[in-house]
Amino acid sequence: MRLKRAIDLCLSLVLTVLTAPLLLFAVLLVKWTSEGPAIYSQTRLGRGRRPFTIYKIRSMFHDCERLSGPKWSSGNDPRVTPVGRFLRASHLDELPQLWNVVKGEMSLVGPRPERPEFITQLEKSLPRYGERLEVWPGLTGIAQVNLPPDVDQESVRKKLSYDLYYVENGSLWLDLRLMLSTGLFLMGVPFATSARFLGLIPEGLEVAPVQRPRVVESATVGVVAGNVQ
Repeated sequence: MRLKRAIDLCLSLVLTVLTAPLLLFAVLLVKWTSEGPAIYSQTRLGRGRRPFTIYKIRSMFHDCERLSGPKWSSGNDPRVTPVGRFLRASHLDELPQLWNVVKGEMSLVGPRPERPEFITQLEKSLPRYGERLEVWPGLTGIAQVNLPPDVDQESVRKKLSYDLYYVENGSLWLDLRLMLSTGLFLMGVPFATSARFLGLIPEGLEVAPVQRPRVVESATVGVVAGNVQ
């Protein structure tokens, strides 16, 4: 645990310095092309259900949920700005989260952090969802490497199986391979290729079952995968 934290701190500090020009470029690009702040913050739950403030470069139109409320982010989401599509494809919008890693609120590797109000909803239909909170949330992880971004509850259900695999089998060796896979992806190597080469495709995963509530609730409506803005 201490070694993982030491690696997170050292690498995040180095990456913060190395990517500072890219971060400044992305912030200026957002400010020049759309109204509103270039960086936005949002409350998420971290390890042990501790709330923290996550930071991202804004990729959607400012205050886009004011009328609709929280919604899933789809592949062709009209709320995403043209610049935002570039930021998401290049993952430059995630750079401010290196500060969350420096502060000890996140790790470089782990399940993606979620909003507290949506965790409550997801736990009603996916009883083991809360087990993701036993480890630090991360910038990348085994679910992110193997599956595309969440678009509905079914995609969350599939990713949960990978997240639970990480909770139960996480190790420094697994973290290093996941970081390497992510680095290769940023250089143009598809996740599918590096995951196969690095042995990051777990076999025999049991996809988490869905527990249906008696009263139909908004389990799939108004639930976000943490990809808003």
